Amino acid sequence: MATHTNTEFTGNAPDNYNKETNGNGDGSLNREMTHEEHQTAKAAARFGYGPLAHVNTASGEERLPAFGGEFQPGLYKSVKDRGIANPAPLGLSAFALTTFVLGLINMGTRGLTAPNLVVGLAFGYGGLVQLLAGMWEMAVGNTFGATALSSYGGFWLSFAVILTPGGFDIQAQLAATSANEFYDEFGLYFIGWFLFTTMILVCTLRSTVAFFSLFFTLDMAFMLLAIGYLHRDAMDAPNPPVIKAAGFFALLAAFLAWYNALAGIADDSNSFFIIPVAHFPWSIKAMQEKGKIDTAGNKLA
Repeated sequence: MATHTNTEFTGNAPDNYNKETNGNGDGSLNREMTHEEHQTAKAAARFGYGPLAHVNTASGEERLPAFGGEFQPGLYKSVKDRGIANPAPLGLSAFALTTFVLGLINMGTRGLTAPNLVVGLAFGYGGLVQLLAGMWEMAVGNTFGATALSSYGGFWLSFAVILTPGGFDIQAQLAATSANEFYDEFGLYFIGWFLFTTMILVCTLRSTVAFFSLFFTLDMAFMLLAIGYLHRDAMDAPNPPVIKAAGFFALLAAFLAWYNALAGIADDSNSFFIIPVAHFPWSIKAMQEKGKIDTAGNKLA
C-alpha cells in the first residue's frame, strides 16, 4: 500500500522545490517544473491550492516573537525579505504625537481647554499618516497592525471632523437641538472606541509588557473620556477631574506609543542599545526560553 508524506500547508514553498510528483511515493511521475510553472505554483500555494499547497516548509523556519515595534502581538514570520520598510513606527509616532497634544489639553496644561489645535494634527498626522501606515501593514500581511492602525487613523479623522471649528458644524447643530445632546453623543462615541480598544487589548495579552501597556492606557483614556462626558458636573459640563484623568492616561499612551516606535526603529546599525520590551512570563517568547514550545510555537513533549 502506498504511503503519503505527512505535510502541512505553509503557503510559502521553497525555491529549490521544483519537482512535480503524483504523491504516491513510487516516483512513477516525476518531471521538473519550468520556472513559470514553479512561480505560478508558489503564488497559488499562498492561497491553499496548487501542486505546492501542502509542502511543509515550516521545518527550520524560525518564527519571531511578539514585538510592538513591528505591531505584532504574536509569532510572525521573519521580515528580512520584505519588499517595503516597517510601517509600524510611523503609525505609532503619528498616533503618539496627536494623543500627546490632546492629553495635555485635556489635563488643562497652561489653562488650555479648547482642542482646536488637535484638529490639524488629527487630519494630517494622526489621521491620514496613521491610516496610510495601516494600509501598508496590510501590504506586509499584518492583520492586527492593519486593523489597529487603520482604525485609529479613522478615529482621528472622525474626531477632527466632529471638532472642526466652523467647518462641519456638528457640535453647534447638536447643541441647538438640546443643551446636553452633544455631550451625550460624544460620550457614546468614546464608549464605542473603548469597546474596540478592549477587543484589541485582548489580542496583546500574550505579547510584551510595552505593547500591552500601550493599549491598556489607551483603553483607560477612552473609558474616562466617556464617563467624563456622560457623568457631568453640577454646571452640566464635562466632569473636569475625570477629563484630566483621561488626559493623564492619554499622555501615558502617547509615551508608550513612542517607546514601541523607538523599539521598532533602533537596532545595532543605528543605536548603541536595543530597546527592551519585556515579554510576559506566559508569552510564547518566555515559553520558548523555558523549552516548553519550539520556534514555530508548537508544544514540546
